[in-house]
Amino acid sequence: MDIKTLYDANIINITIAKNAFDTLYSAFGRHIESWQHEVADRLANSHWTGTASDHAQARIRFLGTELQSAHSELDLVGKALAKAAEQFALAQSHLVYALDDAKAAKLNVAPDGTITWDKEPTSANYAGAGAETTAIAISNRITAALNEADHADQELSARLNHFATNASNGTGLDAATVAQDLAAQTGREQIPPAGTEPAGVKKWWDGLTDTEQQKFIHEHPDQIGNLDGVPAAVRDQANRVNLRNLIKDRETQLANLGPEPTRYLSVAETNGGPVENPDYTEWKRKHDALQEKLTGFRSIQKRLDGEFEGGGGPGSEPPLLLLGIGDQGQGRAILSWGDPDKARNVSSMVPGLNSTLAGAGNGDAMTAKRIYQSAESSAQANSETPSIASVFWLGYDAPQLEGTGSSVLMQDRAEEGGAAYNKFLHGLRATHEGAPAHMTAQGHSYCSLVVGKATQQPGGLPVDDIVLVGSPGVGVDKASQLGIGADHVYVGTAKYDPVAMAPAPGMFVPGWAAYEAITNPDGLWHGTDPASQGFGAQRFSVADGSVTDSHDNYFGKDHKGGDSLPNIGKIVSGHGNTITREDPR
Repeated sequence: MDIKTLYDANIINITIAKNAFDTLYSAFGRHIESWQHEVADRLANSHWTGTASDHAQARIRFLGTELQSAHSELDLVGKALAKAAEQFALAQSHLVYALDDAKAAKLNVAPDGTITWDKEPTSANYAGAGAETTAIAISNRITAALNEADHADQELSARLNHFATNASNGTGLDAATVAQDLAAQTGREQIPPAGTEPAGVKKWWDGLTDTEQQKFIHEHPDQIGNLDGVPAAVRDQANRVNLRNLIKDRETQLANLGPEPTRYLSVAETNGGPVENPDYTEWKRKHDALQEKLTGFRSIQKRLDGEFEGGGGPGSEPPLLLLGIGDQGQGRAILSWGDPDKARNVSSMVPGLNSTLAGAGNGDAMTAKRIYQSAESSAQANSETPSIASVFWLGYDAPQLEGTGSSVLMQDRAEEGGAAYNKFLHGLRATHEGAPAHMTAQGHSYCSLVVGKATQQPGGLPVDDIVLVGSPGVGVDKASQLGIGADHVYVGTAKYDPVAMAPAPGMFVPGWAAYEAITNPDGLWHGTDPASQGFGAQRFSVADGSVTDSHDNYFGKDHKGGDSLPNIGKIVSGHGNTITREDPR
């Protein structure tokens, strides 16, 4: 496809062809109705019986199926032409607008797409100091329009060739073939349901035209942005739209709550104290839940707008992508420094106890960035050009000490989170461009258990290395049970980390401690201590810290944690063999 061909294309001819097929489709439908009434129904109501009658009846029914199949194929041809007309018209409009903008900016576009301009400031046609930047932007728009038209052209050609083949060899009269064609058309028009394997989602997405893709992004951003198997850049585009919608929706719901009711009833008293107004109690519950989500969403928006220190706004280096956002449960947020579809080394960190939606946009986002920077430094130290993506994944309800403190003692959240995390990483594998990336899964605190549960999902966890820090156990007794080889499981545990020293529940049962000391001396709340010799992982050096701060220092917060963050960076960059080691305890 070239500029002149698209610019001069008479799109109306496709619409004329589409209308002709629609007319044929309608006429053929009337013919089928007439045939059914005049032939099939009359024969069925006749008194003709016997072997010849049975054969005739069977042939009439078969012919009826063939006619209905042909009718459906004609309909699909018309729909293919209608879709092509829409796609070509949109591509042509994009080209025309780009050329008009080039003319307005005093840029000259050659037939081959080359853009030139007058660089003499005294000339009447001087394009200005920013001409080069404008030219690059317009050139990209022209290329995108031509690619859009070329994609539509190839799609229409393939569809028409398919229908022509069906018509010429008779398969278009076969009900099973037509059912497949109808299913293919329907599949293009519907987003894959929840639970679809990421590889299948990627195949569906790649089969859509640019116009269809943009339609889904703008009409269903909440689904496309959170669909594992959709490319990262697309998820980012959709989720930014959805984030604005979520903020606006929460603001509207808060406004609709109305004014705060009087907190206490004026007359009723219990034991001498005021009785809280039930209307206030309900209002406060709804208000606080909405406000908490709104605060979280606004925090993430501020990070994307560049309002927080540390980057993430327009032009940020590395760029920050929003790979997931949602209001399920406590809220969902997935952020990535760097594009995981293009990076050679991809880290995905699952946060632990007390992680929140608000924290995702602020401190947790910076945790992921420190991992990025550490891996970048490791790559440079090994004379490599860094190619990193560092993901922060809050795709489940992390346990909270306040209100639901017991949740950190249970494994139900880890089970749910592990399944979702597994699907997310399979999605990254499906959408990655070029050679497979070196992928590292990281679990901090309770979320080391989430990572452990993710490895036990069907097909395992598609990563090369696993990093576990501040872990109360991962649900298995041996590193080899995580499915990637014990030598690719790395553990960091601060000496005074209270979470990594949490006793198993049986410690509170009389007589249990002595029994456990014999059967599993390294037992923690959620299984064998990953830092123990018996677990069999590689242990890297971490600063001892204190009981009050060591659990939060693994990722270099306030420049603490000793060798922990540099070691993590080495693992993420694919140089785990260079870690500073520490003997298992």
